[in-house]
Amino acid sequence: MVDQRLDSFRVRQSFDRAAADYEANAVLQREVGERLLERLGYLDIDPSCILDLGCGTGLQAGALKERYQSAAVIAADFAPAMLKQVRKHSRWRRPLLPVGADALKLPFAARSADLIFSNLAMQWCDTLPDLFNECRRVLRPGGLLLFSTFGPDTLHELRNAWGAVDRQVHVNQFLDMHDIGDFLLLAGFANPVMDAERICLEYGTVGQLMKELKAIGAHNLNAGRPAGLTGRSKMQAMVRHYDQFRRNDRYPATYEVLYGTAWEPAEGQPRRVGDGEVVHFSVEHLKGSRRG
Repeated sequence: MVDQRLDSFRVRQSFDRAAADYEANAVLQREVGERLLERLGYLDIDPSCILDLGCGTGLQAGALKERYQSAAVIAADFAPAMLKQVRKHSRWRRPLLPVGADALKLPFAARSADLIFSNLAMQWCDTLPDLFNECRRVLRPGGLLLFSTFGPDTLHELRNAWGAVDRQVHVNQFLDMHDIGDFLLLAGFANPVMDAERICLEYGTVGQLMKELKAIGAHNLNAGRPAGLTGRSKMQAMVRHYDQFRRNDRYPATYEVLYGTAWEPAEGQPRRVGDGEVVHFSVEHLKGSRRG
């Protein structure tokens, strides 16, 4: 059985290498980030502390600071070279706070953030249940988790073309929208909502697509990927099979983009745990209620 887990060391290494030229190549990431930011316009929130989880070069963190100027905006990423790029989007009067962080072991106090924003970063985490539990720990009661990630139909043309060549894993695997929604519920989030859209990019050659994936650090990073370099004959065979998707001399690459919204239950609001519900109160809340 092929190992489809992510190689976390190589994921970090890949994004470190891509950091300097990331924004010049990450066209899709920028577009999805803008669409995710637009969703904040429909939500009645006034956060005082925002965590941009998997911030990359800090492009969306800078936009969050512009929108919520009085809020502290923490730009967190596990790739040191990415964090060095954050200064480009940090202003003297509205500085960002770059922090190196493992998403599964966030270096932040419990109940310290009002909004966790994450654009196309969660797909690089193998254990979403653990990630969602950590997000719940950091969010304050009534806080919001807003994120985008990729669904299983992402790069289906490339996956199909490679599948005709061999049985190795050449394209990263992504979770289904309904599975992610279930993980949010299991973690205890309130009112989770998931939706999806498909965005298709077109390239003059399959080689251009492969080059762009590598340039943004998003090439095949599964632990079970083929060892060593892929031979020229296999690559040529893959390109021939990819030709079935060609339209008007352009090669499409489809991305299934998933959007998620979920709330940390307010103080005293029940949340699902197993087959029942549990109500949580902080000691401070109970003491305050007694004084009242």
